[in-house]
Amino acid sequence: MDALFAKLLSDFNHASTWLELAVLAVCLAAAYGISRAVGRNQPPDSVWFGRRTVDGLMFPLLALALVYAGREGVAHYQPVFVLRVAVPVLSSLVLIRFFARVLATAFPRSPAMRLVERMISWLAWGVAVLWIVGLLPIVREELAGIGISFGKTQTNLLMLLQGVLSAAAVMVAALWVSSTFERRVLSNAVADLSMRKVAVNATRALLLLVGLLFALSAVGVDLTALSVLGGAVGVGLGFGLQKLASNYVSGFVILLERSLRIGDNVRVDGFEGRITDIKTRYTLIRAGNGRESIVPNETLITQRVENLSDADRKFNITTNITVGYDSEVAQVQQILCAAAAAQPRVLKDPVPVAYLVSFAPDGLEFSLNFWVSDPSAGTVNLRSAINIAILEGLRAAGIDIPYPQRVVQIREPARTAPAEPQATP
Repeated sequence: MDALFAKLLSDFNHASTWLELAVLAVCLAAAYGISRAVGRNQPPDSVWFGRRTVDGLMFPLLALALVYAGREGVAHYQPVFVLRVAVPVLSSLVLIRFFARVLATAFPRSPAMRLVERMISWLAWGVAVLWIVGLLPIVREELAGIGISFGKTQTNLLMLLQGVLSAAAVMVAALWVSSTFERRVLSNAVADLSMRKVAVNATRALLLLVGLLFALSAVGVDLTALSVLGGAVGVGLGFGLQKLASNYVSGFVILLERSLRIGDNVRVDGFEGRITDIKTRYTLIRAGNGRESIVPNETLITQRVENLSDADRKFNITTNITVGYDSEVAQVQQILCAAAAAQPRVLKDPVPVAYLVSFAPDGLEFSLNFWVSDPSAGTVNLRSAINIAILEGLRAAGIDIPYPQRVVQIREPARTAPAEPQATP
């Protein structure tokens, strides 16, 4: 330990700090200039460049390559200290940027992924510190000396950690490839959202499976032993995970058959709303009032589902009004249709139409029918605006909106005959 610190102190004393700082500044400036020039027209969610160039993967990767080359060049003439410290720092930054940008792209709103990002950052900076002070080989030897037994398999803690890190790196790389494939290929080649969802889920599942097998093989795990695990998983799916497997299969059936698509307005078990997303296990349906329902995919396959926008994207809304019996029917219909047509969200084709639907006890009952193409924007707010316009129009025309009429009968209690006085003896 003392020898390591003595070597660091000797390198610091014999190194030309100003020269190394100048080389480091030139390398960082060159990396920034190249990254900014190449990533000028890149999207803000790019893994390579990010939003501000320096928070992407390209800048620390170029800086690492240039600083490493500068360190090798300066080392031919004098001992190096600053550049030797900069290499592990930039290596850790590359690792952190890789995991952070890919996870942010694949899971943009996941708090768990931010926790994983922080853990990776702490681990990377810890390894960088050990690398700088020269303790990394000693720590590796200590970890290799800690033996772990899994049945008849003997391993050590170092190999286990390497396997976990390798699997994590391969998984993140698979997520990166799948997200890039979705953004660059599927978004242009597949216009239908449902089919795009099928392709994305299938591609991501296939890449994750291949990545997991590759990671296990890289750390020395015998893949033939997984056949026993596969049999156990099959038995579990047949018994305990039957419902879960059914929901997953139903999700792919829905997406492939395209009987329900993202954006359709449906009614399931009395709940009506718009399909916002179709997951592999469940479907999200959002009502007009903001409530969201999580419906298992098996329910959409085995039960009756009304697709309110299967034929077209027009959504019918109705509102009822009762006027007095002395009102002119044609005038009332004109006022109702004009109130609906004045709203910009109401479709012009088909035109709003009003029907006399009932001779109610209190007056003539009309039903106004109109259509919209964006029910997700809300139906209650639109119905309220049209009702207000109807009320103002009827009042301006002098048309009476009757109060509920009820007949009240008052009956007098039956009179009883007076009792006869009794004679006293």
